[in-house]
Amino acid sequence: TGRGERSRFFQEETLTISRLFFLMNFELYSELGTTAPSLRFSKTCLKNVFSVILLFIYLLLMAVAVFLVYQTISDFREKLKHPVMSVSYKEVSLYDAPGIAFYPGKAQLLSCKHHYYDHIPPLINPGQPGDIECTTQRINYTDPFTNQTMKYALVVQGPRDVKKKELVFLQFYLNGTDQDFSAIDYLLFSSFQEFINSPEKAEFMKDCESSYSGWKFSGGFRTWVKMSLVKTKEEDGSETVEFKQETSVVNYIDQRTKPRSDQLFFVVFEWKDPFIQTVQDIITANPWNMIALLCGIFLALFKAADFAKLSVKWMIKIRKRHLKRSRQVMNHIN
Repeated sequence: TGRGERSRFFQEETLTISRLFFLMNFELYSELGTTAPSLRFSKTCLKNVFSVILLFIYLLLMAVAVFLVYQTISDFREKLKHPVMSVSYKEVSLYDAPGIAFYPGKAQLLSCKHHYYDHIPPLINPGQPGDIECTTQRINYTDPFTNQTMKYALVVQGPRDVKKKELVFLQFYLNGTDQDFSAIDYLLFSSFQEFINSPEKAEFMKDCESSYSGWKFSGGFRTWVKMSLVKTKEEDGSETVEFKQETSVVNYIDQRTKPRSDQLFFVVFEWKDPFIQTVQDIITANPWNMIALLCGIFLALFKAADFAKLSVKWMIKIRKRHLKRSRQVMNHIN
């Protein structure tokens, strides 16, 4: 009997220990089953949030790229409408001799000489006819604006050598006038040689008067005119020529005995500098730059779109993997 009691006692103790061991294993397995899925779920949630942020960044970049495309096209169209003026200078040692057309009216040309290095010798017998050493041409033509009035012009060849500071000095004499102010009109045009070679000199002068501005110089003064040449290139490829002038006036001290209506006119023509100014409108908008910029923007958009597509696929894959693990854990627990 004692042995039977001891054997039953050992059997009960063994059963109790095995039950305790089973309960401990079950609790440990339940704790591991609950903590591991929670950790996996938190990592998956963070990855999903990060992917959503990346999608928003992609949308923001796409909006910026669309704005850049619109701004680039707008700037290109604006530059096409408003070209930029470009100014360049070309240095020359000899100019093409300009033509100087005088409209003296009743005044007479007393002398005309070429001098150099800004030196004009003292006047000898002012008011008396002197040497005319300039190339001149007289021409009559009808007024281009009225087509009725006849005009008389005295065309004189202007200076050429700008390095030697060549100048042309002219003296006019007016015996009497019925006007309150005495002045002589003149006109500058680009080439005296073109005037000489023209078969229709009257038409040539009419065109010059229609294209160039007229100027005046007064009696009783020495008017010094310094010329500069400006060439303008038009959009159709044609070229126009314009003269800019700087004028200085010095009073002439007349010591002659003369009647009140007697007037002397002195005028000097000289080139200001050896630079011909060329003005043209240029379009700063370069279509190749715009095309390159647009290609870069669209390439960035395509790359961002590929990245967004891969991010969405990655999110879907992670979601499926998470659901699959959840089902496996539930099945194992069951």
